[in-house]
Amino acid sequence: MKDMNLQGKKRIFSVFAFVVIVLVALVGRCFWIQFVDGPNLQIRAIEQQTKDKTINSKRGVIYDRNGKILAQSASVELVSVNPREIADAGNADFVADTLSSILGLDRNAVFEKLHKNSSYEIIKRRVEKPEAEAIRGYMSYTNESGETVNMMKGVYLSEDTKRYYPYGPLAAHVIGFVGTDNQGLSGVELSFDNYLKGLPGRVVTAKNAIGTDMPYQYEKYINPENGANLVLTIDETIQHFVEKHLEQAVAEYNVQNGAACIIMNCKTGEILAMATYPSYDLNDPFTLNDPAVQAEIDALSGEERTTRYNEAIQQMWRNKAVVDTYEPGSTFKGITTAMALEENVVGVNDMFNCSGHLQVGPHSIGCWKSGGHGSLTFVQGVENSCNPVFMTVGSRIGPQNFYKYYKAFGFAEKTGFDLPGEAVCAFHAMENFNEVELATSSFGQSFQITPLQLVTAYSAICNDGTMVRPRIAKALVDDDGNVLKTFETEYIRKVISAETAATTRTILESVVTNGTSKNAYIPGFRIAGKTGTSEKLPRGNGKYIASFLGFAPANDPEIIGLLILDEPMGDTYMGGQIAAPTFKLIFDDVLRYMGVEPQYTTEEIETMDLPVPNVVGLPVADVSNAFANSGLKYQIVGDGDTIVSQIPNGGTALPSGSTVVLYTRETSENDVVVPDVVGCSVTETNRRITNAGLNIKISGDAEVKDGEAVAATQSPPPGTLVPKGTVVTVEFKYINVH
Repeated sequence: MKDMNLQGKKRIFSVFAFVVIVLVALVGRCFWIQFVDGPNLQIRAIEQQTKDKTINSKRGVIYDRNGKILAQSASVELVSVNPREIADAGNADFVADTLSSILGLDRNAVFEKLHKNSSYEIIKRRVEKPEAEAIRGYMSYTNESGETVNMMKGVYLSEDTKRYYPYGPLAAHVIGFVGTDNQGLSGVELSFDNYLKGLPGRVVTAKNAIGTDMPYQYEKYINPENGANLVLTIDETIQHFVEKHLEQAVAEYNVQNGAACIIMNCKTGEILAMATYPSYDLNDPFTLNDPAVQAEIDALSGEERTTRYNEAIQQMWRNKAVVDTYEPGSTFKGITTAMALEENVVGVNDMFNCSGHLQVGPHSIGCWKSGGHGSLTFVQGVENSCNPVFMTVGSRIGPQNFYKYYKAFGFAEKTGFDLPGEAVCAFHAMENFNEVELATSSFGQSFQITPLQLVTAYSAICNDGTMVRPRIAKALVDDDGNVLKTFETEYIRKVISAETAATTRTILESVVTNGTSKNAYIPGFRIAGKTGTSEKLPRGNGKYIASFLGFAPANDPEIIGLLILDEPMGDTYMGGQIAAPTFKLIFDDVLRYMGVEPQYTTEEIETMDLPVPNVVGLPVADVSNAFANSGLKYQIVGDGDTIVSQIPNGGTALPSGSTVVLYTRETSENDVVVPDVVGCSVTETNRRITNAGLNIKISGDAEVKDGEAVAATQSPPPGTLVPKGTVVTVEFKYINVH
């Protein structure tokens, strides 16, 4: 009996122990589920029970410095589908037909998405309002029975944004563009993406086990947060001037490898314009801008086609001013000049002799002028861009000091500019920087830099010796105009003394007034600068880069600019022949737009155009009094008593000594043909125009010397029939420039 009781107690204890163990396990499992695995299970439950759709934030607006919109986002819609709902509704064919027709998509591609085993598929992003409304119309369709039905069950429209660029190709390489996910891919769209993109919003809705909407309503809307607006330093008007003249130069000089230009405020480092030509349409950035290249790609197939397209599109997007390196050529001579003056190894009146070449080690290195410049001062050497003068000066500077200033002027490092992809320059290793390398480097060859580095280096010459960092961003503002962040001027370092900088500016101004940069001269504006013509590698291939770097006003610079024409073809390819006159057109527009006051010399004032008196309606007897102090001549045509018309009209500006033709009767008998003077010397041009009974007005220099310049353009064009006395405007270009 005792044994039975003992066995019973053991069984009871075993059962009790089993129950306790089970309870402990259950409690432990509950604890694990609730506290350890709970957050993960909660997430899985939410994912299983809800649909979560992202709502793109509205990307910040990009403005130019004057508040003009360069890039903005507009509200559009995103079309998505729930294939499981469509399968349940059985309307796949109708949905595929309708969406492909309205959205311009391939019907088979749409139909394939409708049959995927998922609850969410994107059909098309960035759908414009008219297309979205057409789809929405089928969602509340009134059938023949008068019932309102949803014929697009499983189709959803949600908010989306689309980027617009009002000016199309303007400043394309600066602004950049965004991808399908609204993320910046290039330009400031990429480098300032964190500020511009904002934070996306969400819509969370309840769903059942197969991914369709629950029979009861549940929706949580989390508002997106718009991105900040970015104000650039770019001036849309100046950018337009630059791109217009770049396009003209590329066409006129048959430039094969594009062109680039930078205009910078040399006191603040603000980039006012930065252009690469040819540009591309920011609203369609994946379409090539060259039909010939597109035709070449169209002829390919498979991987070869893809590879060639990717190469071409990347080349189209390249910002030559920032990511391409090149040999600066003679534009670097301004830097060498500053080095030599700072080290006090040369004086402005030091004498040199140029025989057309200089022996450096085993090499005879030539001057661009094969016959040489003969005896000349250092200033004249800079004016004439004489290579032997600079090689001699370079040897005086020495390799150690040359390399020291090369680094000090910023060529051994990136500028730290805002845009992505800035290139690193290539220079000689110090142990290999010998006399030949020093000689060629002194006149800007045998090493590579970026255009942006050169402009930055020259800012030291403009700023009394202190370099300023270039920048493209001015401020970040919110939608109410409140400033969130400003980007301040940053000075890099002191490179040369104020005295050296001032002397270098004076010398570079004389290069424009007296030297190889005469074609950049603008009457009334003190332009300083230096031309450059560098032969591309391999030497002897006939490919050059023509360039010009200049700043103004020379005595107190406000803006600095660099123009590059890559591979001009034809007989005129030197920087002084094609880059300088293009730069002149740009700076003439820019300086007048900026309101820079002209500073006319005495000579310019003496040769300034004079206003033509208006004598129409006056008696012939009073004409002499009207012209008495005008500085102009007149010729009366006809035997009437009163002046009925005149050529040119009153108020027209004419050079001193020009003749105004006055008519006492209406007549066309004195019409003359405008002669062709393009390519003629100054004397021959003047002779042809005056012999035709016309007036000549010279565009550009106050004094154009005969034998140094030829007529480049004329207006009206040759062969035009005009009244006698009409003004023919002629632009001259210097031909013996480098």
